[in-house]
Amino acid sequence: MPDGGRIKQKVGPLDLEYVRKGKGKPVVLLHGGSGPVDSAPFVAKLAEKFDVIAPVHPGFGGTPIPHHFDNIGDLIFAHFDFLEDMNLKDVALVGFGLGGWVAAELATTQRERIAKLVLVDAVGIKPGGVFDRDIADIFGLPQAEITRRTWHDPSKAPDIAKMSDDQLAMLAIERTAHAAYVWEPYMHNPKLKHRLYRVKAPTLLVWGESDGIVATKYAEAYKSMIPGAQLKVIAKAGHLPHLEQPEEFVRTIVPFLS
Repeated sequence: MPDGGRIKQKVGPLDLEYVRKGKGKPVVLLHGGSGPVDSAPFVAKLAEKFDVIAPVHPGFGGTPIPHHFDNIGDLIFAHFDFLEDMNLKDVALVGFGLGGWVAAELATTQRERIAKLVLVDAVGIKPGGVFDRDIADIFGLPQAEITRRTWHDPSKAPDIAKMSDDQLAMLAIERTAHAAYVWEPYMHNPKLKHRLYRVKAPTLLVWGESDGIVATKYAEAYKSMIPGAQLKVIAKAGHLPHLEQPEEFVRTIVPFLS
C-alpha cells in the first residue's frame, strides 16, 4: 500500500495528487480552502487506525488547475472520478469547508460507495433568504477580520508577515483557485439543500463553537436536511477545529468512523 509522499493518479485528463497513510478502513479527506491537510497532526493520528487518503484539489498545494475548471461541478466530478478510478468502496468521506461541500454533493449521488460522511464546518447550502448573510464574505473582508472569524485563538493563525515569497505566491494561487470553485453562486449550490434527503450514509457534522465563517446555526440547518445526522460542537475552536483542537477533533470522529 502506498504511503508517505504524494502520489499521482490519472483521473481523466488530470494527474490528481494524493497522500496515503496507514492501514484499515479507507477514510478520504477532502480539504478546504485553507489548503491540503496531509501534513497536519490529526492526519497522523487517524492513520494509526485507518487507511487515510488525502487528495489535493487542482489549483492547491502547487498543483495546476485546468483552464476549464471554473465552478464546483468541475471539482465534484474530479473527486467522483478519483473514487471510481481508485476503486474505493465502503469509504468514509470527511470534508472540511469547501471539501465538505464536495463531500455532501458526492454523498447524494455515490450512495453505494460512501459508508460514512463527516462534514467539518462545511459550506454548500444557503438556508436563509436572498438578503441573509449565511456565509461570511472571505474575499471581501479585511484579513484581520477573516482571521478573527476563522480562529477561536487568532494567535494560532499563520503569520503572513513571516511567510516567504514562495509561500505568499502559493497562498495567492490557492486563493484564486478557491474563488474559481465557490464564487458564483457564492459558496453554495441552490439545489443541494433539496437533494440532501438522498444521503443514506450515517452522517456526523463537526463544528467549531466559535466559527465566524459559518456559525453553528448554519450547522443546525445542515443537520436538519440530512436524515439522521448528528452534530458535535468543539469548544475553543473556530472554522478549523481539526487544526485548532486536533486532539479533541480526533476523539470526536474516531468512534463514529469506527
